[in-house]
Amino acid sequence: MEFGKIDRSLLDKVNFRLPEDGNFTKQLKPAVKQPKLFLGGAKWGRKEWVGLIYPTKTKESEFLDYYIKNFNGIELNTTHYQIYPEATIQKWAEKAKGTDFKFCPKFPQSISHYSDLSSTKAYADTDRFLASVINFGEHLGPLFLQLSERFGPQRREALFSYLQKLPKDLAITLEVRHPDWFGNSEIRNELFHVLNELSVGAVITDVSGRRDCAHMEVTSPATFIRFVGNGLHSTDYERIDDWVKRIKSWLQKDIKEIHFYMHQPDELYTPQLTDYLIRELNKQCSLSLQTPKLIETTGDLFG
Repeated sequence: MEFGKIDRSLLDKVNFRLPEDGNFTKQLKPAVKQPKLFLGGAKWGRKEWVGLIYPTKTKESEFLDYYIKNFNGIELNTTHYQIYPEATIQKWAEKAKGTDFKFCPKFPQSISHYSDLSSTKAYADTDRFLASVINFGEHLGPLFLQLSERFGPQRREALFSYLQKLPKDLAITLEVRHPDWFGNSEIRNELFHVLNELSVGAVITDVSGRRDCAHMEVTSPATFIRFVGNGLHSTDYERIDDWVKRIKSWLQKDIKEIHFYMHQPDELYTPQLTDYLIRELNKQCSLSLQTPKLIETTGDLFG
C-alpha cells in the first residue's frame, strides 16, 4: 500500500505511539458481552504464501480454503475493482460454512474514487454492489468505503447524504484520507458526530506517514483497523504491542466487533506479523484466538 509510505531509513524517527482514545470512544459504556475479534489480511490470492501458510503445491483455486483455515476475517479488496456475480459471492461464502469467518467487501472504485457520490451512476453501482455482497449472508462483515485523498471536506454534504441513504441493517465503515478531515477541529468533530449518529464506523488507519489517520474514534458497534507495517521492521512489533494494550482496554467497552487487518509492502510478511499479534493478544488478554498455521517463517518472527 503506497498511502502514507515513507522511506525505511526514517522509520526510527516516527512517533508511532497511539493517541489517547477519542471522545466517542471515551463515552462508550462498559461491555455487556466481550467484543468478537476478526483478524487477517486484505487478499487471499498470494502465491508467496505457498509453503508459508498454504501447503506446497496448493492450487490457486484452493487459496481461499486455506486462508479461512488461517484467519477469521478479510478486508476484501478484490471487490474494489469489480462487482462480482451472485454465484461467485455464494461460492466464496460456502467455503466459510461452519466458521465465524467474515468478508469485509470494499466498495467499488467506480463509487468511491470515480464519482461524486451523488450521480445516478453512483447510486446504480451501489445498488448492484449491495445486491452482490448481500449473498455472503452470515459471513458478511462491515462494508468498507474508502475515499480517495482528493475527496475533501468541501464535499461532505454529498458524503453525508450518501451515507444516510445506505441500508441501516448493514454495517458500514468509512476511511477518509484528505488531511483537512483531521487538520480542522470543527470539521473533524462534525465528521465523527455524523458517523456516530448514522452508526457508521470510522476506519482507523495506522500508517507511518499519516499519523493523523490513527484517530482512535470508535463511532459504531463494528470497529475497523487497518495496520500498515514495514516489512517486519522493529517498529512493527513495537506498534503491535501498543495496539494489544489498546485492544485489551477496548475489550471492556460496548463494542460488538473489532476488525484488524494487516498490510505490508511485501505481503509475504503479513502472516508472520499477524501471528505475532494474535499470540500477544492471547497472552495479554487471556484469549484463545487461533494463530496462523505457519509452515515456515521468513525473517525474525519475534523481533
